[in-house]
Amino acid sequence: MKMEKVEIGHGSGGKLTRELIEEVFLKYFNFPELHTLQDATYLPGISRIAVTTDSYVVRPLFFPGGDIGKLSISGTVNDLTVSGALPRYITAGFIVEEGLPIETLERIVSSMAETAKTAGVKIVAGDTKVVEKGKCDGIYINTAGVGEVVRELSPKLIKPGDSVIVTGFVGDHGVAISLAREEFDVETPVESDCAPLNSLLTPLFKLPGLRFMRDPTRGGLATVLVELSDSSGFGVRVYEDRVPVREEVRFICDMLGYDPLYLANEGKAVIVVSPEDTDEALEILHSNPLGKDASVIGEVVSDPGVTLVTSIGGVRRLELLEEDPLPRIC
Repeated sequence: MKMEKVEIGHGSGGKLTRELIEEVFLKYFNFPELHTLQDATYLPGISRIAVTTDSYVVRPLFFPGGDIGKLSISGTVNDLTVSGALPRYITAGFIVEEGLPIETLERIVSSMAETAKTAGVKIVAGDTKVVEKGKCDGIYINTAGVGEVVRELSPKLIKPGDSVIVTGFVGDHGVAISLAREEFDVETPVESDCAPLNSLLTPLFKLPGLRFMRDPTRGGLATVLVELSDSSGFGVRVYEDRVPVREEVRFICDMLGYDPLYLANEGKAVIVVSPEDTDEALEILHSNPLGKDASVIGEVVSDPGVTLVTSIGGVRRLELLEEDPLPRIC
């Protein structure tokens, strides 16, 4: 069915997002560099440079564990890092709603500066536009990031038998945002995992068997694995009892009908590494507080598709969702 108008689900990172990208953007932006649909693009003819861009419209602006400013820098740093690049520079564009308190703007900008300092990146250019009151939810931020390519990672590099690792508990960010919106009368101490991951992930670049990395933001862990299978031609077998999920997150998901495998994360990465380098990868990850809960959750298999072996021994096929159950999470 031909799309006639933009729906909220087109921003979710799921099946509708894929359709919008393929049927509108790639139809006109027909550049080979875009067709990989990765978090960052390697620029041909420009030595060892990766570039990425992203926009942040999260609601609310401040949430347990972070805010839109910290999220914008962390997300840009992470997109570069999982693409095998060392993040160097970031630009920031602001669309600010008339009437936003200057104190609120300062809190956000200060948070961006602190996060950039933590990640070792510089904010080198920016722009500000102001729109009439009621035309946006306080502030939207757009970023672009530039990094130095160290390892060229790709779904095309994975092989059957490779290990699939997630660097920690999944679903924290999605649940934290949901609770921060006060849509549910639930008091559970869940914080967003929002954090720049370059200090955690760049030590992995030295491993010969490192194949692929991705941060499972919109659409969560399951979406990353389905897209990995689609891009590589191989499948992934995941074991439910190996996927780390906090009890608080599992409780909220059970109560509200969410699946933690599809909830957004902003401080986790999915990694594919050869069997020979799996133990060293885990040792590196466990040595950093951001990766202390890293776990091998499955392996690459020959048959395409993603299958989840459930805790009771059943098998469930994971597919792309039409849309994310929680829009506006980044």
